[in-house]
Amino acid sequence: MAPFLTYEDKGADTPQALPLVLVHGHPFDRTMWAPQIEAFSATRRVIAPDLRGYGASPVVPGVTPLSRFAEDLEELLDDLKAEAFVLAGLSMGGQIAMECCARFGDRVRGLVLADTSPDPETTDGRTARNDMADRLLAEGMRGYADEVLEKMVAPTAHPEVKAHVHRMMTSTAPEGAAAALRGRAERPDYRPLLTRLAVPALVVVGEDDAYTPVSDAEAMHALLPHSTLHIVRSAAHLPNLEQPTDFNKALARFLTTIDA
Repeated sequence: MAPFLTYEDKGADTPQALPLVLVHGHPFDRTMWAPQIEAFSATRRVIAPDLRGYGASPVVPGVTPLSRFAEDLEELLDDLKAEAFVLAGLSMGGQIAMECCARFGDRVRGLVLADTSPDPETTDGRTARNDMADRLLAEGMRGYADEVLEKMVAPTAHPEVKAHVHRMMTSTAPEGAAAALRGRAERPDYRPLLTRLAVPALVVVGEDDAYTPVSDAEAMHALLPHSTLHIVRSAAHLPNLEQPTDFNKALARFLTTIDA
C-alpha cells in the first residue's frame, strides 16, 4: 500500500551515516527544508514528508492532534524501512518530534529541536488557536500569511526567502491548518519527557524569534541532559531558511558527533 504522506527521500542510505528525518512546521510544507535536503543528501539519506493537511499530503479536516502526526510519521518510516535515524523538527514540527520520542523514541538516535517549545498549551493559547482555526476556515490563508510573514522571518530576510515562506503559507489548505491548530490547542507537557531523553540533542533558535524566543530555547536546553544550544544571528522563526549556512554548519557538527 502506498504511504499516506507525500515525502522526499533523497541521498544514500549507508551504515556510516544515520538517515536524517525533517519535520516541517505550520503552516508550511517539506520545501521549507530545501537547503538542508540539498546540503545533507550528498552524504546521507534525508527524508522530508509533507504532514497531513500540508503540501501535497491528504487534507483531513476536523482535529489533528500531535499524536496523529506522530503516528503518520511512524507508519511512513516503517514503510521506508528507516529503523533508526536522527529526527529534526521546527516549531510545530519540533513538538511532533517530541511526540515521536514519546511513542517510538528507541528509534531516535539524535534529536534536533528548532524554534519550538515543550510547554503545554495555556488556557489563553487554547482559545487563540481555536479562534484562529475558525478564522482560517472563514477567510482562507492569505490575510493570515500577510500579517505574520515578518514574524516568521526577519524583516531583513532575502526577498526570495520571504516569497517562499509566503507561498508555502498561502498554498496550505485552510482545513488542514485549522485541524492542526485545534490539535495543538490540546498540546501536552513535554518537559518531563525531555529530562529523560538519553540521546544527544541540538537546540537551535533564531535570535529574533518572537514566537519561541531565545529564553524558551535556553530553558529547553537546560531540560535536556545531553544537548547543545545554537543561536542563529539575524534570523527569526525559520533560521534554516533565513541563514541556511549557519544552520547547516551547526547541524553538520551535531551529525558528526552522532555518526562517530
